[in-house]
Amino acid sequence: MDLRQLEYFIHVAELGSFTKAAAILDVAQPALSRQVRSLEIELRQTLLYRNGRGVNPTEAGQRLLAHGRGILMQVERARQEVEDTRGAPIGRVVVGVPYSVGRLITAPLATRFKQAFPQATLSMTEGLTVHLYEWLLSGRIDVALLHDPVPTPELDIIPLREDPLFLVERRGAGPALHGSVPMKHLASVPLIIPSRPHPLRMQVETRLANIGKKPRIALEIDAVGAIVDLVDQGLGQAIVTLNALLIARAAPTLSARRIVSPRMTSVLALATSAERPGTALARATTGLIRSFLPDIMAAAEKASPLLRRRAATRGG
Repeated sequence: MDLRQLEYFIHVAELGSFTKAAAILDVAQPALSRQVRSLEIELRQTLLYRNGRGVNPTEAGQRLLAHGRGILMQVERARQEVEDTRGAPIGRVVVGVPYSVGRLITAPLATRFKQAFPQATLSMTEGLTVHLYEWLLSGRIDVALLHDPVPTPELDIIPLREDPLFLVERRGAGPALHGSVPMKHLASVPLIIPSRPHPLRMQVETRLANIGKKPRIALEIDAVGAIVDLVDQGLGQAIVTLNALLIARAAPTLSARRIVSPRMTSVLALATSAERPGTALARATTGLIRSFLPDIMAAAEKASPLLRRRAATRGG
């Protein structure tokens, strides 16, 4: 197989259509079909299910799609490494961020990136920490912000900040806002919480198991925004990071109490692959994130109505 065949196949599989892929690639559809068919003949596998509505990858096609994305990204990295010797960082870098962080940093990072690297391209994607970890190892992304990453030889991890965890509920659904709540209380309330192996879920279960308790799971939801919305509807309480509070649309109707005795926190870290050499652009992007993230987070905290209410209550 050659890189052109692989690129053509990936576009067709992702778009679900030869017509759309041909338009994007600016190539005649018959030529595109021949290249994909040649790839199937070489691999002796049917890679795409063809029907009147478009195409879908077969099981073999799905496997090739996963490998193909990484292969093309590696080729692009090799090209960038050669180009980097000519001066300013160029090429493309892919940054993955958790949902709770994406809304806060996407616009500031994009603005600063274009100012610092006008000849380069930034691509950003959001996902759960467990998915970002997998994408980083597979080469789908170059840099990731991760919540509570487990130390591993496969990743280079730089802790950026440690934030307290909060128990969030709808105002009026429980005790008045007192600023904090003991950790053992988590076992007595219905929790809306991510499914395993989400780092937050694992931390809560481990901490409670250490004192002979376990959480009461009301709902398992992996989307941070949905968790906060469900809390606002009175369907349970949730344990969230500071970042989730900062982006909560329902903040005016929620109360948040810091979890103490013992204190529970979440670490936000910057991660890159330790097994794959990073490009000059990827290294420069990590430096950019480290330089502006503290200011962005501080400004968001100052603007949050929920956190202002906590401060006022604590002060009174």
